[in-house]
This record gives sequence, C-alpha cells and structure tokens, in this order.
Amino acid sequence: MKTRSAYLNYIADYMLTRQYSLRTINAYLSWITNFIHFHNKRHPSSMGNSEVEAFLDHIVLKRNMSAKTQSAALNALAFLYKHIVKNELSLNLNFVRSKRQPKLPVVMEAVQLRVKDIDFDYKCIQIWNGKGNKHRIVTLATELLPLLRNQIMQVEEYLQLDLQNEQYAGVWMPNALARKYPSANKSLAWQYLFPSYKSRSDPETGEIRRHHFHPTCVRKAVKKALKQTNITKIVTPHTFRHSFATHLLQGGADIRTVQAQLGHTDVKTTQIYTHVLQQGANGVVSPLSKIF
Repeated sequence: MKTRSAYLNYIADYMLTRQYSLRTINAYLSWITNFIHFHNKRHPSSMGNSEVEAFLDHIVLKRNMSAKTQSAALNALAFLYKHIVKNELSLNLNFVRSKRQPKLPVVMEAVQLRVKDIDFDYKCIQIWNGKGNKHRIVTLATELLPLLRNQIMQVEEYLQLDLQNEQYAGVWMPNALARKYPSANKSLAWQYLFPSYKSRSDPETGEIRRHHFHPTCVRKAVKKALKQTNITKIVTPHTFRHSFATHLLQGGADIRTVQAQLGHTDVKTTQIYTHVLQQGANGVVSPLSKIF
C-alpha cells in the first residue's frame, strides 16, 4: 500500500478531526492527488484558479467523465483551497462543463449501520450522516425483522468475544460522541450491525477494534449470488437502492415520499426513477400491440 505524503496526511487529519466520513476523506484525497500529479507534482499553494480550470477541462475532454464526477472533483478542490490553502477559488471558474448524459438506474450506507439504528417497534432504519451527509428514516420490511434479530445475536457474540481481549478499545465512534459517552463503544447498541469477521488494528490509532464489513466484501457477495440466478442485468449493491425507489413508485408512493426515503435534496434527482418507469412497460405502448 502506498504511503501518503505528509501534506496528504495533514489533510486527512484535518478532515478526521471535523468528523468527515472515511469515504469522503478518501475521495477528496484521491482527487487532490490526481490534481497535483496532473500539474507535475506542483504544490497546491503555488497554483490557483487557472490550474483548477485546466484540470476540470482535462477530466471531461480527455477522460470523458460525467458532470457528477466533475462536480465531485470540483468539491474536493474547493475544499482544498478554502480550508487547507486558505485561498478560496473563484465563484466564476471558466471550464468545460461535462455534457455526458447520466446513466439511468438499472432496475453503502448499510455497512455503517449500528445495532441501535434498527427500530423494531416502528419498523424502520435510522440513517445517520447518510447520502448528502443528512439523517433520514427508511422503511423496514416486516419480513426482515427475524433475520435482523438473529444478526444482532451474532453481533453480541462477537462483542462478548472482543471484551475478553484486554487490548480491545471498543468500536470506533465519532469524536464528540466518544467524549460524551465514553463507555458506549463497548455497548451492544453502538456495535456495527454487520461487523467484520476479525478484529484488527485501527489504521489511525493502532488500537484493536472490530470494524464493519468492507464494501468490497458486499460487492463480492452480490456478485456470487448473481451467478446463482438467471439475471442477466448488471447488478451491484447500489442496484438495491434503485430497485427500492422504483418499486415504491410502482406501488403508488408519491415522489416526495420517495425523495425522503432516498435522502435526495432535490426532487429532480428522484424524478429520474419516473423516467425508468416511463421508458419501460409502464410507458408508451408499442404500435405493434395494436395490430393483434
């Protein structure tokens, strides 16, 4: 595994102390690294608006990236110059905007769920700092309740095993909560709902912890399950989110309800699922059908 530079480590530490998710930190560091390498490893403090514009042009014109990806790169660089370099980028950057059309959904917040996030009484899941760094409540199927109770029993077995290890530092918790509830990291409620099979050393602190399932493990499990079916479509873990939204709409849920369930800030993002339905069997009837 490549070692980060002191500069990138500083950025990572800055973000960690401000409770950015590890996914966001890794994404930002990746874009910042690409930006620096694109400009022959010049230090960001020696660059500014024009270099950012050139980089954003490059990822669209040469790498054919989507508007969403280009926006992610811009967010990372805007963060870099505002919080690290302390010299904000212009609000009127002049760069080529991606015109690549977003893919319609084919019809991982789950790995970060804690035991306490499952509400058996109200049959819902509480999502904290999910998509868009927002909180929301998502419907939970009654049929899953027995399976989830069994899963929590497994989590408790892992916890009892970990507590026998004197070096076990408890599950990772956000800094503010760790200070407010110093003993919560060893309580069942705060354990990850889908813990990893083995406890490991925390890469940030060196402490022994049990982290949650890695997203790659979930992708591999989905891929393995797919091979056992006759499904020919491309299926990823994110497909379940798309399917959830599509079936809600098919079942008569209004667009605002689906927007809330998915955590979309703008309803226009949710409306892409109505396009999926309109382009399928629920849309225009083929003229051929009228002949028979």
